Amino acid sequence: MPADPDFLSHLNPSQRRSVEHFCGPLLVVAGAGSGKTRALTFRIANLVLTHRVAPENILAVTFTNKAAKEMKERIERLFAERLALEDGGKALDLLSPYEQTKLRSRVYKTITKHLWIGTFHSLCARILRLDIEKFKDGQGRQWQRNFSIFDESDVQGLMKDIIVKQLNLDDRKFQPRSVRFAISNAKNQGLGPEDYEASQPNYRGRVIANVYNLYQDALAANNALDFDDLIRILVDLLRQNDAILDYWHRQFHHLLVDEYQDTNRTQYELIQMLATNGVHPQQFQGWNYRSVFVVGDADQSIYSFRAADFTILMDFQKDFGDGLPDDDTRTMVKLEDNYRSTETILQTANELIENNTERIDKILKPTRGAGEPITCFRADDELHEAEFVVEQIRNLEMQHPEITWGDFAILYRTNAQSRAFEDMLVRWNIPYTVVGGLKFYDRREIKDVLSYLRLVMNPADSVSLQRIINVPRRGIGKTTLDRLSSAAQELGVPLWEIIRDDTSVKTLAGRSAKSILNFAQMIQHWHTAHETQAGAEIIQGILEQSGYVDSLKAQGTEEADDRLRNVQELYNASIQFAEENGDPSLTAFLASTALASDLDNLEESSTVSLMTLHSAKGLEFPIVFLVGLEQGLFPNFRSLDDAAALEEERRLCYVGITRAQDQLFISHARERRLYGSREPAMPSLFLSELPKEQLEARSPLAIPKRPPNMAAPSPPVSPHPNTHAQDWGVGDRLLHKGFGLGEVTHVFGAGNKICLAVKFAGVGQKILDPKVTRLDRVD
Repeated sequence: MPADPDFLSHLNPSQRRSVEHFCGPLLVVAGAGSGKTRALTFRIANLVLTHRVAPENILAVTFTNKAAKEMKERIERLFAERLALEDGGKALDLLSPYEQTKLRSRVYKTITKHLWIGTFHSLCARILRLDIEKFKDGQGRQWQRNFSIFDESDVQGLMKDIIVKQLNLDDRKFQPRSVRFAISNAKNQGLGPEDYEASQPNYRGRVIANVYNLYQDALAANNALDFDDLIRILVDLLRQNDAILDYWHRQFHHLLVDEYQDTNRTQYELIQMLATNGVHPQQFQGWNYRSVFVVGDADQSIYSFRAADFTILMDFQKDFGDGLPDDDTRTMVKLEDNYRSTETILQTANELIENNTERIDKILKPTRGAGEPITCFRADDELHEAEFVVEQIRNLEMQHPEITWGDFAILYRTNAQSRAFEDMLVRWNIPYTVVGGLKFYDRREIKDVLSYLRLVMNPADSVSLQRIINVPRRGIGKTTLDRLSSAAQELGVPLWEIIRDDTSVKTLAGRSAKSILNFAQMIQHWHTAHETQAGAEIIQGILEQSGYVDSLKAQGTEEADDRLRNVQELYNASIQFAEENGDPSLTAFLASTALASDLDNLEESSTVSLMTLHSAKGLEFPIVFLVGLEQGLFPNFRSLDDAAALEEERRLCYVGITRAQDQLFISHARERRLYGSREPAMPSLFLSELPKEQLEARSPLAIPKRPPNMAAPSPPVSPHPNTHAQDWGVGDRLLHKGFGLGEVTHVFGAGNKICLAVKFAGVGQKILDPKVTRLDRVD
């Protein structure tokens, strides 16, 4: 039986139009749940099958490593299904596991192995491993191919050292995290230290520029890059070296970019340079057998704090496209058919997002039935809210055997909101997972072993060296290490150059000399071996030879056993990485760990998921609880007086709503504990923008019985008649007709001549005269 000659027949008309596009630029405006990954996957397959494009000439950029892995797996399956029909006339699923594996192996060797698919960071790291030695920055700094990729804790350590030790600055005025954030933003805008100082011509700007300079010196001295440099340095290299730019331009004939609304200016410049060889897109004439295909949705742009700029997507038609109206353009396609959510959920999302002005007009169209109405619940406080949410989860799980704990997600604006829900889930013995933070790779023992491995690959990495030279303890004290480090600094060489030299170590280290030389000999041995031996073998060798495993075993505690299991899991991860990627090298494995994210590690499991709305991007769940919709919390206070920020908060709410497949619950509280005290809360303005006919209001009285030992919630506030002016005091709670619930923070004057400073949720501080303004005291 021959393969289906029209393998695109299962696509809808808009998907098919985007997939069949061959040359030139195309913007695909892909609404939530509209099958954009399917379009990307089939486009790559169509380029290879129909247009005979070589896989190595295709570059596809994804937002996460997990998305890259999913895309490769989909492509591999698509080609394997065609091979199964062509070779034996059978569907792939009807073949034996052995035959399926053989077909997938053929596809891997001929197709997926050669595709360039990954995140901006991983793809740039891969190119820099080949070409970084040809780069020199404006200050003459250079890097070698075996550079390390510093994670956030490494970077913070360097920042603190520069600010406090080298420059003797007050770290309260120049907080390392704040300075790091400013430098990261500068890099994402393509600004070097001099450019940053020019853009911030004040004292603070000059100081941060100086820190930036010293920070780059430290990175170069350690032969290390941070995440931002992976992209920025590649862009700078392509700017300064026409031959290298031309090489990579000729390498990548077809560029595909997912989540285009989340790109920053440096990433945009990289794509533009690779697509047009540095020529302005509107002047570029070489679109024959070449394309740039970007997929995104301005309505889902929520990462401005990471320097993402959704106007890059908004300007695609002006920069690359034909600039014609939506109905006439040939350089834009809209994917509006939604395959995820019910009609009720989509109508709610559509009406909310229509309140934004900065967007490309589109409407999510349902392909499913109306579904359940959206439940909107008002709780007395955050404990009441958590009680309601968990009770709904329990009831739904008990009433519907097909529903598992993994079908539920609780989405909130800030991480701090998770505590009440965690406490309640624990009380009812409901398993849950908090998504957020690189938990596995943040553990001390994992960072220790990774430091060993980074040092093996790149002995010039002094940060890693200093972390583990005495881990486990080898009798190498801080004074000895300071002496060696000072010598290296004076000589202008990496610390490694000192500790591997017998004479220098014996001169400087005294009784510690033997331990240091044995350590250096071990690192040198594995450094020599790392280019020929698999990463898993090196990990195993290091763990045994360094004494790290023996040290944990000798402690004999539960904590040490847990740490040992984590170290062993890292070894398992290296094996799994080699199997999945066909690259067993230490270099590739370390790159994957450095670029990992919590979304990459989110596996399907039967636990309730708790996460911030930012973490929920790209995910979907049958039943979603969108909690804490209160003015000042969501939208947050910072956005209330900033129109652009408020629109981003609304997009974040839109993202939360469109995560739900079958049922959506929205909740808010009348008051909430903030910074230790209870504060009155006003409903979010977003609630007023939702279609009332789709909402089913629920009363606090609907909350079922709470679990044992659970404290009762605070009673609802009840207004009392206005009191005399002299009766008011700090801490009194009151109700104002226009501003809602508030709390007295200051009392000015005395007797009958007083004014009150009152803090109101959502509107801030107001000074009122109780003699002329009606203020009702509340309990």
